[in-house]
Amino acid sequence: MAKRPVTFDSEALRSFVTGIELGSFVLAADRLGRSTSAVSAQLKKLEQQAGTELVQKSGRHLILTGRGEVMLSYARRILSLNDEASAVLLAGALSGSLNLGMQEDFGETLLPAILGTFTRTHPQVQVSASITRNQQLLDGIRHNEFDLAVCWQADETSLFPSSRSLGRVPLRWIGPENFNLTHYQETGEPVPLLVFEAPCLMRNAATTALDNAGIAWRIAFTSRSLSGIWAAMSAGLGVTVRTDFGVPATVRILREFPEPGDVGISLHQSLTPPGEAAASLREAIIGFFTQQY
Repeated sequence: MAKRPVTFDSEALRSFVTGIELGSFVLAADRLGRSTSAVSAQLKKLEQQAGTELVQKSGRHLILTGRGEVMLSYARRILSLNDEASAVLLAGALSGSLNLGMQEDFGETLLPAILGTFTRTHPQVQVSASITRNQQLLDGIRHNEFDLAVCWQADETSLFPSSRSLGRVPLRWIGPENFNLTHYQETGEPVPLLVFEAPCLMRNAATTALDNAGIAWRIAFTSRSLSGIWAAMSAGLGVTVRTDFGVPATVRILREFPEPGDVGISLHQSLTPPGEAAASLREAIIGFFTQQY
């Protein structure tokens, strides 16, 4: 007779995943609204079900064992499918339409990770997504052209009382594989920059970082689109400052440059009260970024 497969406890899986992602099971307990002892008991239960140790102590920290890494991968997939099924079966039958605006950087991340699940969960909601720059997104929110917009956090966010911070991400210097900063430092040649047209948060971050480090620079290429920046970089025209979102495999992070800082991400909603569909998508976006950042 075949051995009956183990059915892993979903709450134990959620405690395990949350603890690893937050780097602390104490923080996981707070996030999940449980006591620390309850989360510890769930971890022990999961290890018993798995028949192996999933985490080990390393000084004051917990690290995954080899089997724990395997479990983490499966646990994320199990919970993702569980949460999608829950949303589909328990959600009301939403309908209508909504307009979402986002930065180009988020297209490859948000479209499949959030909109894919949302449209499967609410097939009767017509979602229109637009990708454009920060100022256009903010203008669109101000004039109710977008129901929601995911933007880089700028000073203008204070104008929108319904704005929600989604976290902060580090900025990176990005350039061609063969780019050598030492050459520019030794020769005194200005570093060629690939940037968006002003005003641009990341353009300012790039020039400020170089100015503070005493490194000369010049604008080598100006673009209205991120795809234009990547194309110019592939041609070897220079370097830029962006985040990790959507970085092509053909370029690399340049660690030798001065740190350009970080940037916040904001979620804005139109000044008119959002409908049920927009409110539901808003919560899905917040949930995604809460897990990530």
